[in-house]
Amino acid sequence: MAHAAAPARAKLLIAFAAVYLIWGSTYLAIRFAIETVPPFLVGGFRFVIAGSLMYAWLRMRGVARPTGTQWRSAFIIGPLLLTGGNGGIVWSEQFVPSGVVALMVACVPLWMLLLAWLRGGLPPSVREWFGVAMGLIGVSMLVSLGGAPSVGSVSPLAALVMLCSTLSWSVGSMFAREAPLPASPLLGSAMEMLVGGAGMLLIALARGEFALLAASSVSTRSALSIVYLAAFGSIVAFSAYKWLLSRVAPAVVGTYAFVNPVVAVALGWAFASEPLSARTLLAMVVIVGAVVMISFKPRHEVIVDPAE
Repeated sequence: MAHAAAPARAKLLIAFAAVYLIWGSTYLAIRFAIETVPPFLVGGFRFVIAGSLMYAWLRMRGVARPTGTQWRSAFIIGPLLLTGGNGGIVWSEQFVPSGVVALMVACVPLWMLLLAWLRGGLPPSVREWFGVAMGLIGVSMLVSLGGAPSVGSVSPLAALVMLCSTLSWSVGSMFAREAPLPASPLLGSAMEMLVGGAGMLLIALARGEFALLAASSVSTRSALSIVYLAAFGSIVAFSAYKWLLSRVAPAVVGTYAFVNPVVAVALGWAFASEPLSARTLLAMVVIVGAVVMISFKPRHEVIVDPAE
């Protein structure tokens, strides 16, 4: 029994490491990718590549072809989760340090709590309302309301775009709970990636991003970052996340929500020379504390964040 438990424990550790470290690093990878590739092209390429590979692999393994009804669900969820949710995050990283973006995204559980209540769910408890208040305080600490943003803060416009993106992600997540989707969660995700990625490419076309892209101007770092986002951020880490949900309590898997911002802030400071001010550190403590207070509640489900 001991010999059997050791490999199982090792698999769990590897899966948690993938979710914590890979998803925590996607913010930095996005930052590197958009250095020489326009933002919506980055997201579009990432999700179309990842979705195509996942869809082809699953169909080759005998997973049933999606129905028309399931594709209709994907055409709603994909734009909400990825085109709106992830697209706004990628766009924001042009102007905001990756670690600060991760802190704003960490507010997704706050949206989920409020949306569940507005849809007729149980009202938030006193502890959860306190967590929402803490989250709002943490976000306000990151927003500069006058003049040029100070170190560790963001402009109101960037903050609004990120908050709208996290709301879009949260609405898509709520819809996905009851929408008719394939029995295979990975197939459903592949469909959403294909649709959401295509939506981002359409936005890129409308914004003239294809005209701005020249193969000779794309740096090796940007190209490798897009490959990393597609292969590891979208396929490896998400597969590990789904595997963990089948073997570990959702509340435990949900710890990624307050580990990832810490990883993102640390990586941005270490590898991208992003400022790490006292203001950012304090906001991180407040926001992560708010997520902890809200997430450790068995009635709430775990939701993947939009940068992932």
